[in-house]
Parts: sequence; structure tokens; C-alpha cells
Amino acid sequence: MACGGFACSKNCLCALNLLYTLVSLLLIGIAAWGIGFGLISSFRVVGVVIAVGVFLFFIALVGLIGAVKHHQVLLFFYMIILLLVFIVQFSVSCACLALNEEQQSELLEVGWSNTNSARTDIERNLNCCGFRVFYPNETCAADCLRSLHCRPCAPIMEEYSGMVLRFVGGIGLFFSFTEILGVWLTYRYRNQKDPRANPSAFI
Repeated sequence: MACGGFACSKNCLCALNLLYTLVSLLLIGIAAWGIGFGLISSFRVVGVVIAVGVFLFFIALVGLIGAVKHHQVLLFFYMIILLLVFIVQFSVSCACLALNEEQQSELLEVGWSNTNSARTDIERNLNCCGFRVFYPNETCAADCLRSLHCRPCAPIMEEYSGMVLRFVGGIGLFFSFTEILGVWLTYRYRNQKDPRANPSAFI
């Protein structure tokens, strides 16, 4: 059957949801790996990553079941949820790409002030102490504290923040376009007749 027909739409939708399933499992695996190797001790950060992974997994599961069974209700809810996710993800991705250096610095400072456990991870992994200024009498998880010659963390974080934001924004934009493709495929697939069903029935 030519591409654009019932079978092609079904196969494309199944393949897209299998991709989302793999991405969701990858997110959950990365969070578990970060905890296992002691790279992340913040349960809030890990909880958010795992929650996003589980949410994406259930969306993909709904889409996959709906595509295999040509289930109208599941496909409708899948299409609406995917559209909402696209709007949020596209907005966040554009915001990541649009942040200038001053805004990035302010965002880093707010994050530093509000997350004690993430601050410990940053100090240990980047081998730095303090945000803008290092005071020797402060508690710090970095190895450099033994020699009392530690760099503040802000300059190191600012070196990587722009690259990270561009990477996250680019990945987010890529997946947001796959989501709008999924919405279009789902809408098209819902309104197609199953050739194995009764020809007079519009499923």
C-alpha cells in the first residue's frame, strides 16, 4: 500500500511511539545511573527526571496501543496531550535559546540559592567552592578545600551554561517537531478507514 494509506500511517505512528518509549527509558536510566555513581544526590532533580521519563513512557504507551488497535478514544486523548506537550516544550526550548549571558547568570544564581543538594553536587563535580566568592571557613564538598585554593563556581558554570542551554534548546526543538508530526499523523490516522473492517463502516 502506498505511503499515506492506513498501513503506512499506522506503522509511522508505531515507530514514533517506540522512539518515545526508548527516550523515556533512557531518561529513567540516566537518573538511576546518576544516583548509582554518586553524580547526583539531589532527589528533587532525580525525581523530576524520572517523572518526565514515566510521563513520556505512558504517553508513548497510550499512542502505541491506540495505533495498534485503531482506538478512537485513546488516539484522541493522545493527540490532545501531545499537542499540549508540544506547546510547552516548544516555548521552553525557544526560551533556552533566547537567554543572553546576563539572564543565564541570574538564573544560575537563583538556582544556586534555592538548591542545597544540587549545590553540593556542583562543588564536588566541578571542584569549586562558593558561587561568586570563596570563604575558607565555609563547608564545601570539593577536594580543593584541603589546599584552601578553590575557584568560585560561578565562572566555571557560566563557561558551560550557554553550551548546555543551546544543546537542551536544540534537542527540545527537535523533539517538539516530532510531537507536532505525531499530532498530524494521529489526526490523519483517526480519520482513515481500516481496510480489514466493513467497507461501509467509518472507524
